[in-house]
Amino acid sequence: MSLSQILPLFAFLLHLAGILAAMHALMNTRTPQGAFAWALGLSLLPYVTLVPYLYLGRSHFQGYVTLHRAHRQRLSQASQRGEHVGISECCIRYSALAQMVHGTFHPGQQLELLIDGEAAFEAIFKAIAKAERCILMQFFIFHDDALGRRMQQALLERAAAGVRVFVLFDGIGSHALPRHYVETLRAGGVAVYPFATRRRPNRFQLNFRNHRKIVVVDGSMGFLGGLNVGDEYLGLKPPLAPWRDTHLQVAGPAVTDLQSSFAVDWHWVTGELPPMLPPQPVHGSAHTLIVATGPADPQETCSLFFTVAINAARKRLWLTTPYFVPDQAVMSALRLAVMRGVDVRVLIPSRPDHFTVFLASTLHACDAIGAGIRMFRYQPGFMHQKVILIDDNTACVSSMNLDNRSFRLNFEIGALNVDHAFAADVERMLVADFEKAVEITREEYRRAPYWRRLAMHVARLFDPIL
Repeated sequence: MSLSQILPLFAFLLHLAGILAAMHALMNTRTPQGAFAWALGLSLLPYVTLVPYLYLGRSHFQGYVTLHRAHRQRLSQASQRGEHVGISECCIRYSALAQMVHGTFHPGQQLELLIDGEAAFEAIFKAIAKAERCILMQFFIFHDDALGRRMQQALLERAAAGVRVFVLFDGIGSHALPRHYVETLRAGGVAVYPFATRRRPNRFQLNFRNHRKIVVVDGSMGFLGGLNVGDEYLGLKPPLAPWRDTHLQVAGPAVTDLQSSFAVDWHWVTGELPPMLPPQPVHGSAHTLIVATGPADPQETCSLFFTVAINAARKRLWLTTPYFVPDQAVMSALRLAVMRGVDVRVLIPSRPDHFTVFLASTLHACDAIGAGIRMFRYQPGFMHQKVILIDDNTACVSSMNLDNRSFRLNFEIGALNVDHAFAADVERMLVADFEKAVEITREEYRRAPYWRRLAMHVARLFDPIL
C-alpha cells in the first residue's frame, strides 16, 4: 500500500478507536462533566486525547474496591461489638461525617501542631528512634536525597534493633526513587513496597494515587499531614523555597484508625496484615476523627468531607490549600457560608509548582471573590499545607487538597479535631500566615494579559483531572 492509502486508513482506525474509547468514558467516568469532556475530545480529537485517556481515563479497579469495602465492613462490625461510646455534644454537627467514613470521634487525644518540615521531621525521627516494636510508614513521595537517606538510615537502624518496619510509597508519586534505595531497605530487614490499585503493573494507570502520609510508632504515636520525604519539604530547593507546610502529631485511641488505614493498603499490596498494636493511655482534651477517603468509597467522601466541614461553620472558616479547584458542591457550600455571615478566608500560593493547576486556581479565586470569599496569596514561598479552622473549636490537618484529584481520584487522610486549645494553636499559626499574605482582588484577573486570561479558561476545562 502507498502512503496516500495508509494515512486515510490510519486516520479511520484512530477515529474508530476514539469512538470506542468515548463509549467507555460515557459508561465509566465518575462525573457527568468528566464523561462529557472525555467523550467529546475522544470523538472529535482522538489524535490528542486518546493517549492521555489511556493514562488518565480509567475509573475502576474492582479488586481493590472489593477488598477495601470488606475491610471497612469488618472494622465497623468490630466497633459495634466493642464498647459503644456516644458521640460528644461538641461533635454532634459532624455526626453525618463520622457515619459516612464509619469512624468514631475518639475523646482524650493528645495533639501537637508541627509547623513546617523541620519541626515535623524532627518529631518523626525522635519517635522512630524510640520505637521498640513496630513502625508503619506511608508517604506519597520518597526522594533519594539528604532527607530521604536520613529516613532510610533511621529505619535501617530500628530494623537492625529488632523493630518490625513496614513502608509504603506511591508507585507514581515516587517514580524517581531509584531501585537501590528500596533494595537497601529490604536488605536491611525493612518490608517496603510501592502502592498501586492493580497488583499487576500498569504503566497506563496514572490515576488513583495513594496521597496519604502516615507514620505510626508502636501503635501509640501517629503523624499525618501534608509533608513528604524530600529536601524540598524542608525548604531546601528554590524557586519554591521556603516551603510552608503543616503536620500533626497525635497520641491516643485515634492512632488505631491510622493503623487501620495503613493495614487496608498494606494487605492489598502484600496479602498480609501488619501488626495492630493497642495505643497507650493518654490524658488529652481533643476529640479526634480520622477521615480516610478515596475513590474506592461508595460515595465521594473527600468532597463530602469538605462540604460537611464548610456547612458546620457558623462564625469562621479559614482554609489553606495549595490547589484551589473546588467542585460545584464545595463552591456552593462556600457561597452559602458567606451568606450565613461566616468569615470565609482561603490561603493559596503565590508561586506555582504545577502551572496548569495554578492558572485554574487563579480563575476559581476570581469567581470566589465575586461570591464574597476572601482570597489570599502566601508570599514568602510555596504554600503546601492543608488546614481547616472552623469557628473556635475545630481544626483539621490532612493530606487533602481542594481539587478533583483529592475529591475523587486520590486516597487521602486527615484528622478532624474538636478542641478549643488545639483550635487556638491553629488560629495563631494561620494568623501569622495571613500576615505574610496579600489579599487578592478581581483586578488580578482583569489586569492579566488577554493570552493569560485565555489560558486560565483553557486550564479550567481540565478541572476533572487536575
